[in-house]
Amino acid sequence: MPGAADAPEVRQAAPLPDEDRARLLAGAHHDPHAVLGARPVPGGVLFRVLRPHAREVAVVTRGRCAVLRPEGDGLFAGVLPLRAVPAYELRVAYPDATLTVRDPYGFLPALGAPDLRLLGEGRHEQLWQALGARVLTHQGVTGTRFTVWAPNARGVRILGDFNRWDGTAFPMRSLGASGVWELFLPGVGAGELYKFEIARPDGSHTVRADPMARRTECPPANASVVDVSHHEWRDGAWMAARGARPPHAAPFSVYEVHLPSWRPGLTYRQLAAQLPAYVQDLGFTHVEFMPPAEHPFGGSWGYQVTGYYAPTARMGTPDDFRYLVDALHRAGIGVLIDWVPAHFPRDDWALADFDGRPLYEHPDPARAAHPDWGTLEFDYGRAEVRNFLVANAVYWCEEFHIDGLRVDAVASMLYLDYSRPEGAWTPNAHGGRENPDAVAFLQEMNATVHRRCPGVVTVAEESTAWDGVTRATHEPGAGGLGGLGFALKWNMGWMHDSLRYVAKEPVHRRYHHGEMTFSMVYAYSENYLLPISHDEVVHGKRSLVSKMPGDWWQRRATHRAYLGHMWAHPGKQLLFMGQEFAQGAEWAERHGPDWWLLDPSYAAEPDHRGVRDLVRDLNRAYGAAPALWERDTDPAGFAWVDADAAEDNVFAFLRFAADGSPLLSVTHYSPVVRPGYRLGVPDAVAAWREVLNTDAARYGGGGVENPGALTPEPVPAHGREASLTVTLPPLATLWLRPA
Repeated sequence: MPGAADAPEVRQAAPLPDEDRARLLAGAHHDPHAVLGARPVPGGVLFRVLRPHAREVAVVTRGRCAVLRPEGDGLFAGVLPLRAVPAYELRVAYPDATLTVRDPYGFLPALGAPDLRLLGEGRHEQLWQALGARVLTHQGVTGTRFTVWAPNARGVRILGDFNRWDGTAFPMRSLGASGVWELFLPGVGAGELYKFEIARPDGSHTVRADPMARRTECPPANASVVDVSHHEWRDGAWMAARGARPPHAAPFSVYEVHLPSWRPGLTYRQLAAQLPAYVQDLGFTHVEFMPPAEHPFGGSWGYQVTGYYAPTARMGTPDDFRYLVDALHRAGIGVLIDWVPAHFPRDDWALADFDGRPLYEHPDPARAAHPDWGTLEFDYGRAEVRNFLVANAVYWCEEFHIDGLRVDAVASMLYLDYSRPEGAWTPNAHGGRENPDAVAFLQEMNATVHRRCPGVVTVAEESTAWDGVTRATHEPGAGGLGGLGFALKWNMGWMHDSLRYVAKEPVHRRYHHGEMTFSMVYAYSENYLLPISHDEVVHGKRSLVSKMPGDWWQRRATHRAYLGHMWAHPGKQLLFMGQEFAQGAEWAERHGPDWWLLDPSYAAEPDHRGVRDLVRDLNRAYGAAPALWERDTDPAGFAWVDADAAEDNVFAFLRFAADGSPLLSVTHYSPVVRPGYRLGVPDAVAAWREVLNTDAARYGGGGVENPGALTPEPVPAHGREASLTVTLPPLATLWLRPA
């Protein structure tokens, strides 16, 4: 034994009070640092160590080693004749190994008063820097600070690879009324697995993953992982420029992706080698990832989150995910993610009843239980819970350079009676069905994200007529609650109405014409995005092309016409993967898009490639036509040419850029050719030319086009002095611009 010859005398320590011993061994001690570690006592310094299964524990200081006396139950103690507490290490001998370590109970708290104050107020906008596992240097020693919010716990211990998943020797201390528990473990670093063992109010124990874990094991394993980022961002030019133009007045077309199934089996880094080039070639301005946060059940597609601060480990590490985002940015593509603050699953190792009582969920079981999904709803009225979610939104934007958050299931948050029958919900203080806590949370989230992260776009999946979803939070509306502050809202009404219309046989569409024109009644009530998302091509709803009636040619033609109509309609666009090449089968997360349809050896490959070529040309023509995006939120940017051609199944309208330059869009949903079709146009335009025709032969159409310059005639039509005659191809959309 080093220094044994001159080892200091070790005197017996006063026994640990029975109550402290019992609480310590039960993992229910709120202040283990008060009984473990080193402290001055009369006659020297008392050292006490808890190391179950150890044969011997010694204190090593100033080159000398003093063996502590066993006290039973894995406790070792002794008083050394020292004037002050020295720097020391512990030499712990187990039956199979001897370790020399720093004593975790020789350190002051590694979380300061400013963090605790912000935590208590629910205003810590970088919560991930205060809670969770963070590698740092504390009092000159490198290790990991573990912190967790568990205000109802009687005690918390850390389990991990570093202690063979026995947390007896690693109880955490309570940091007062904050509800936060903390322990600094010297020598523990990146890559270590860990969980928290919580002593609940009833005396039982539960083992939980870290709610703030920034990395997790790959499901079905569910331990948290200590993580340190080493990624060096190379997207500085993108980040500096992304906020230069408001999204409402910029091109914005989104390709929605389920990362695990886009090309199954690819890692984040392998996706980075393929996805940016594919999206860039198609001309989409953004991708939207279905929820990338960790989730235990792949069949939930990420919408039942257990690890809000960790990208799913299924495809790699958090730095690998950063690498993918970086690659997309360098290709000029923005990245949106689906974010799910509406509910969370009941897994007994995650957030549900986290510390033995409702913590993240509402304390009222009727309010907590989500009636549709078997999950739990967050308690938006609790400051710490609201802080957890607001900081999480900021986290994805700041730590992963995410450009937008599409917030899932907003309607289920806003209404107390959402999916609940009469008598199964309690009105708010004013007798209404609105949830004021959820409103306040969404306002705070949007205001915080927009203030901290310039250029980030927030998008609401909100399926009702809630007033002011995209109105600024400081502007009150008719309901008196103020705007929610989103940048965009999914136009679910347009989606449902338009899909019902195109699913009809052409002969019946005349009776449903108003379903296609109704969207313009409310088009400027919010800032809209038009979505054809994953939800519309699963669970028996059929793929987009399969919704269309008729034979294969007619279905493809209607699919192309619909996309052309959608891209010209006021609002931004979103298209789910596989629909860009008219996949016939529903999407399934097990195998993803049917890429084989684009294999040149497949006989029908030209049919699918033609649709993909159209999507590419739609995006390029859209980006080159400010009339289609510059005044998306301005009613003066739109004018009907003919909204009432129900017998012809025709929809014709003009879009105008900020400088007044027009684009004429005409969609014809009948399977016949209509030559000489007259349309009223602005008389200031001397000639028009066709810039897009979804019936072009290269897209798989019949090739009925309007070549060359088209000159208006001084023949009044549709309330205008001049008019134009065009040939309308069957089941097609035309775009015309001034020649």
